[in-house]
Amino acid sequence: MKLQMKSVLAAAAMAAVIASSCSGKKENNTATTDKTTQDVVADADIRGQWYIENIVFSDSDYVRPDETLPGVRQYIVFEDSTYFIQTNCNTVSGPYAVKGDSITLGDGAMTEMACDNMKVEDAIRRILPGISTIDVQNDSVVRLNGATPVECILLRKATEKK
Repeated sequence: MKLQMKSVLAAAAMAAVIASSCSGKKENNTATTDKTTQDVVADADIRGQWYIENIVFSDSDYVRPDETLPGVRQYIVFEDSTYFIQTNCNTVSGPYAVKGDSITLGDGAMTEMACDNMKVEDAIRRILPGISTIDVQNDSVVRLNGATPVECILLRKATEKK
């Protein structure tokens, strides 16, 4: 009988220890959840006109619009929830959404005029589906990051509108 009583008391003590440690973890999880909620990054503000400086796929595979067609401004405009891209002779437009530092560029319409130099259009068509995050630097430079760490579109804030 004494042995049974000790076993029951030991089991009760063990249950109490387990119950108190479980409730402590719930409080810690709540604190962690609250901290995570506080660490949420604000939505990147990329509204406005941005000149396309470089479209990069790898160290040796890239397109620089200024080198491809000097003097022709090629740009992206982000307004409300739509984007508009002007290349040397074609345009692309569609919806976009920003959440924190993530961006989704939705499928849109693209004009398909035949041009003498289609390098920028081909690069835009190739990279847009993989764009997933944004890095904003000093409100004047934006990097739209692609599917691999190297892939990106580098943009510079436009000073005059076209």
